[in-house]
Amino acid sequence: MQFWYNDLGHRSGGEIVEVTLSGDAANVRLMDSSNFSSYKSGRQHRYYGGHATKSPVRLQVPHSGHWYVAIDFGGYRGSTRYSVRVLPGHLPRLQEVPLASVPSLVRENRQDYPGDLDMSSAAYDVFISHASEDKEEVARPLALALQNDGLRVWYDEFELKIGDSLRRKIDKGLANSRFGVIVLSASFFGKGWPNYELDGLVTQAVSGDQVLLPIWHNVTKKEVVNYSPSLADKLARSTTSHTVEEIAKEISSVVRGE
Repeated sequence: MQFWYNDLGHRSGGEIVEVTLSGDAANVRLMDSSNFSSYKSGRQHRYYGGHATKSPVRLQVPHSGHWYVAIDFGGYRGSTRYSVRVLPGHLPRLQEVPLASVPSLVRENRQDYPGDLDMSSAAYDVFISHASEDKEEVARPLALALQNDGLRVWYDEFELKIGDSLRRKIDKGLANSRFGVIVLSASFFGKGWPNYELDGLVTQAVSGDQVLLPIWHNVTKKEVVNYSPSLADKLARSTTSHTVEEIAKEISSVVRGE
């Protein structure tokens, strides 16, 4: 796989890596030296960032160490120009408090995200990312409940038609949704397309263009930590303690800023 990278050298935790893209959407990955080595060799690796559909992309260095940033098209054809710079400071972080009371989940606080885009005209209120195995139990009833509550929902069964380009439709949905709902499960962790969607959702959330709302389905915190430590740190609701209907009502309240 073709990729471009910048050796950032030793960076301090809390610094912000800003990547400016000009051209096609691309994957932007921030990695420490160990994971960058695995990435170059085509092995499994951990990274911060994901599929970037807007520029610039801002990623926070989680801890001090030697860091790299890589840009690729995930095996697809594409072209882009890019520039990288490191900024001081810290990105806003969600606090572990009740979902509806988190100020940063209500998109009126625009000053928290420098360079944020106005999403008031976004085509969708919510983008739902899930594995097909979780469609019956969680994704479909959640999508229907949110739609019945008057929200504009991007859900594959609502949007995808025969002959559609899957990647283009997903990219459009990701780029035009105010909130991203992720159904995290054992099935999700091992799937390709859900992880592609997650990369885009995380990039949107880090850059301040979207709010990420995870749902845990039959998974423990340890399993989420093993999959993604940064996701485990985000506020979530679990289907073991809440019904899909309760979760849908709470999401609707957050989307409406109630």
